[in-house]
Order: sequence, then structure tokens, then C-alpha cells
Amino acid sequence: MSKSRSSQIITCKAAVIWACGEPLKVEEIQIEPPKSTEVRVRMLYASLCHTDVLRARRKGDPVAVFPRVLGHEGVGMVESFGDEVNGLEEGDYVIPTMLAECEACENCTSANTNLCLTYPLSRSGLMLDGTSRMSIKGQKLYHMFTCSTWSEYMVIDYNYVHKIDPSIPLPHASVLSCGFSTGFGAAWKEAQVKMGSTVAVLGLGAVGLGVTEGARMLGAAKIIGVDKNSMKKDKGLAFGMTDFINPDECSDKSISQMIKDLTGGMGVDYCFECVGAESLINQAIQATKEGKGKTIVIGGGISSVKIDYFPLLSGRTLKGSIFGGLKVKSDLPILMEKCKNKEFDLDELLTHEVTLQDIEKAFELLKQPDCVKVLIKI
Repeated sequence: MSKSRSSQIITCKAAVIWACGEPLKVEEIQIEPPKSTEVRVRMLYASLCHTDVLRARRKGDPVAVFPRVLGHEGVGMVESFGDEVNGLEEGDYVIPTMLAECEACENCTSANTNLCLTYPLSRSGLMLDGTSRMSIKGQKLYHMFTCSTWSEYMVIDYNYVHKIDPSIPLPHASVLSCGFSTGFGAAWKEAQVKMGSTVAVLGLGAVGLGVTEGARMLGAAKIIGVDKNSMKKDKGLAFGMTDFINPDECSDKSISQMIKDLTGGMGVDYCFECVGAESLINQAIQATKEGKGKTIVIGGGISSVKIDYFPLLSGRTLKGSIFGGLKVKSDLPILMEKCKNKEFDLDELLTHEVTLQDIEKAFELLKQPDCVKVLIKI
């Protein structure tokens, strides 16, 4: 296989954020050539994830490094790559993955986790060697996880990319690089939802709808969607939801009680917290069946939470999840095949679209009640 070598620095447009809470500015930045195990990608589409919003807008972020180019969902085309990269050619379509799978470490050979020890989840905003491939006027720019998709070009270690079938619609590929896949995986890999079981999903964004679809495909008999936005009801129904709760419409009852009312007082087998709200964690636990209920926490944004002890003592399980427990090489191709075969309708997620130049509008669109996912056309 021929190796692509590029020694040229590329100047391109990217959305730069200089400090938490400041607006993004589309500016010219410099992208360095890829090193031996890296790939330079020309981005085509990206999307806006709740985690990106937290990094951009929330004070007290434990990884508050700036200036930064955010974005970890997206799809692009390989422009060049280093001499140790295998399995990729120029022009291949790829998506970034926040995780890798070496297939050899203790975690990768275990069925219990998807967190690779050889190529860990990056929280530093830098490449594996502790440096950046992006700069602006000579100043270092930080990445988002292993990549930065809100840019015309990005450099990423090839262990954190996944080659996709070019027949998959590129906007769909973008949302499969995190949000929807995270939810689907949480139902499939983390909870291992059983046929005929009952499920509650707190928050019907892209992640929650992924959970809903996963639970439907696995044969759940009852899937209860919970969201304060009643416009999310139709979206939930499109992905397999059977019942809908708007907590604001029944303020005299707790969410856990409303879920129990729909399950004969028993609670559900599985509850998924997809919002990242401290107040919902205990509600999620209490909404599950005593002795066997599982609560899977997927939503980001919580720094600490006080857990009620007795519901856990009563035999329930609380588990956290990154990327829905999906292993990049083992599991992600299965989701891609389902997407290729049109087994789920990702057009239902893509409610709005902006250009990179107008990326600030994406944050405002997310506040609209009819918005699920904002696609960014690079």
C-alpha cells in the first residue's frame, strides 16, 4: 500500500474559542502535517454535541484549556497520513472516535469495558505526545478529545478514526461518531436490554433517542420517554417509544413515581439518564425495580452528586458509560451496517443545519423546542 506523505502546513478556517463563555470566532489557523501514526482529514460535516456546549459555555470545566477548536462529532476525507498508518488511503471517508481499541490490552480483551488502556480517552486537549497540530498566529490551539471537527482540516491519531462505507449519508455518519451511537450502545452493550423488558429514558435528545432505538431493536416491551419538551414526543415515537412523560405537566408527582405508575408500581428494568442533571440521578435509580433495576448514566456535565443510599442497598445498580460501551473496532461497524441498511432513520435527528461561518447560530438553535441535532456544513 502506498503511503501518503505531506510536509506542508495548511492554512484553513476553524471556529476558535478563546475563553469559556466567549463566542466562537471563525479565524484562519495553521494545521501541521500528520506525524507517523496520524491522519490529516479534510472535514465535510460536523455536528454539535452537548459535551461541546459544556466545554464552550460552562464555567468550572475540569479541562478548561484555551484557546481551543472544539467539535468531536464529524465526518471527513483523508488528505494525508503518516508512514505508520495502516488501512487508510487518500480519499477514504472517516469519522473521529473519542475512544480507540488496541485489541490487546487488559481492557480491550475484556467484555466489561470499552476503555482502551493503550490508547486512553484524551482529556488534555493535546495529541498522544503532548503536543498540538493546530496554531493561530504562532499560538498553540487545543483539541477536543482526540480531534477538532469544527475546522476545515484536522489531524488525529489513526487509532481514533473509523473508516466508513461511502454509501452511508455523510450527515448520518457525523451523528454516529458520538451522540446517537452513545445512546444505542448504552442500551445494547451497557444495559444489555432483554426482550420483553421495561425501559425509561430521561432526556430525548440525540443520545436519548439512540437509547430508545436500541431498546426497541432489542425487543423492550415498554419504553418510557421523559422530557420537559413535549415536542420531543413525536421524535420519541419515531424511534420506538411507547409512553411519554412531561414532568412539568404533573408537578405533584416525582419522575420516579410517574414511571412506576406506568409499570404497575414496580418500576422499570432499566433507566437511562441522558441529560447530565444532578437532580435526575436519584430519580433514575428510584424509577427502577427493587432488587434488579439497572441505571445507566450517560449525560455529561455533573461534577459531583449525592446518591441516596437505600435504593442501591436494595439491590439496584448504578453504572456510568462512555460512548455507550461501544468498542470502536468490534461494535461500531455493526452500527454502520445498520445505518447503511436504513434500519433506523437518522434524518429524524437532523433538524437544523448551519455553515461553519455561522456556527454561533447553532448554540441558539439548540434552545429551540423543535431542535434535536444541528448539522454543521464545513
